[in-house]
Amino acid sequence: MPNPINVRVTTMDAELEFAIQPNTTGKQLFDQVVKTVGLREVWFFGLQYSDRKGYVTWLKHNKRVTQQDVKKENPLQFKFRVKFFPEDVSEELIQEITQKLFFLQVKEAILNDDNYCPPETAVLLASYAVQAKYADYSQDSHRPGYLGSERLLPQRVLEQHKLTKEQWEERIQKWHMEHTGLLREDAMMEYLKIAQDLEMYGVNYFQIKNKKSTQLWLGVDALGLNIYEHADKLSPKIGFPWSEIRNISFTDKKFVIKPIDKRAPNFEFYAPRLRINKRILLLCMGNHELYMRRRKPDTIEVQQMKAQAREERHHKQMERALLESEKRRREQAERDRERTEREKRELMERLRQIEEQTHKAQKELEEQTRRALELEQERRRASDEAQRLDRERQAAEEAKAALAQQAADQKKTHEQLAAELAEFTAKIALLEDAKRKKEDEASEWQHKALSAQEDLEKTREELKTALAPPEPPEEAPSEAPSEDSDRHTDTHKSRRRKRDLQTLSSDLEAARDHSKRTHNDLLHAENVRAGRDKYKTLRQIRQGNTKQRIDEFESM
Repeated sequence: MPNPINVRVTTMDAELEFAIQPNTTGKQLFDQVVKTVGLREVWFFGLQYSDRKGYVTWLKHNKRVTQQDVKKENPLQFKFRVKFFPEDVSEELIQEITQKLFFLQVKEAILNDDNYCPPETAVLLASYAVQAKYADYSQDSHRPGYLGSERLLPQRVLEQHKLTKEQWEERIQKWHMEHTGLLREDAMMEYLKIAQDLEMYGVNYFQIKNKKSTQLWLGVDALGLNIYEHADKLSPKIGFPWSEIRNISFTDKKFVIKPIDKRAPNFEFYAPRLRINKRILLLCMGNHELYMRRRKPDTIEVQQMKAQAREERHHKQMERALLESEKRRREQAERDRERTEREKRELMERLRQIEEQTHKAQKELEEQTRRALELEQERRRASDEAQRLDRERQAAEEAKAALAQQAADQKKTHEQLAAELAEFTAKIALLEDAKRKKEDEASEWQHKALSAQEDLEKTREELKTALAPPEPPEEAPSEAPSEDSDRHTDTHKSRRRKRDLQTLSSDLEAARDHSKRTHNDLLHAENVRAGRDKYKTLRQIRQGNTKQRIDEFESM
């Protein structure tokens, strides 16, 4: 029995090892790979390898692996890659594994600059790639530097802007936060929906010449064949949709495409090598087959896959809804706990303030009581002094009367009586004046005592208020989960995406080094200035009849 042959197949996220027999066909090896991967949408994929001359080609299904021009290595090296691209990823990619493999391959092509991507689009795509890997942004889990080891932007974009690693991360993180609530698979699909609008997405380029030997590019993609000038891979000049093509063949280096319009001449071009023509033919046949297949009702297999995908998606949405509900419940419980702790701290602080106010009020009460006692004592002393003066006045009055009587009785001399009378009269006047002063002073002390009494009563009232139990705080209404109102139609999403890209472009403009712009940057900028995009260009280059476009091709 012949020895088995070791084969290594590299997918976008794994390496697979197989042992095959010398008579194993390309189809048998391919079937082993897709079965291992769990893939059912096999029509998009193929096994890629480098031949003995270093050219990249695809493994043929109808021939033995050992009969093809594979480098003799141990193990034999193959890459499991997307060979044919859909017209619309959101309509045609059904399985999650298919979407993931497309996402990883397209992302690699953009990061390697195989597919030109403008800087602002690259940042937006990076944010979706981060959402696909890390899910929703979390301030607790995603600390500064969490993207430090990630390769998220083409080297060209990094070199064209005067931004640090941290500043790039800030921008990507900002847009990562915008995608909160987006499922990982939906983030990958959003990435692909943006990427498929890039000019070079899904196009296989081949160097060709027309009859005038003008160096041109032939682009083969899901929609048809396009002709590019040699210095511009972004904007095709002539296009031929698959619906206009009847037959494709080649002889040696000459490639012949027969249009459906019999009035039009054959579309002929020349490739530099025979093996290039073979590869062009296989890609044209595969793309044309898928183009026609899309325009027919889905097969039973595809219908089953779509039904299963819808069911799985619904199940995931239900799981996501349950997780979101549980998450909201936990968050509400955490908010309730935090609110309880906050209220407890506030009550403790309120109690401390009340105790301080009580202590302060008690001290003020004691001080006011002491002052009130002192004022009462002063009032009493003033009253006693006023009574004493009144008694002295009365005694003086009596003495005056006695002297007057004595004067009358003893018939003292007029001068002596007058002198004594004057003396007592003056003394009486002094005593009355002193009495008035004391009475005024007693009245003043009485007023102060009354004021002190009022202050004492007021302090007692404040103390009662301070010691009263605080009213319970009003309960904050619990946060009810808001209904998702951010549902947009595709048109709204397109407008929103355009607005996001304009915002990103403005943000990056200040840091852009225009001296490092590449040729593709200049071509893209000119397309933007002229208001052209991929689809407007395709509509424009397919105008007119087939003959006119073939004539235009020959005149290039």
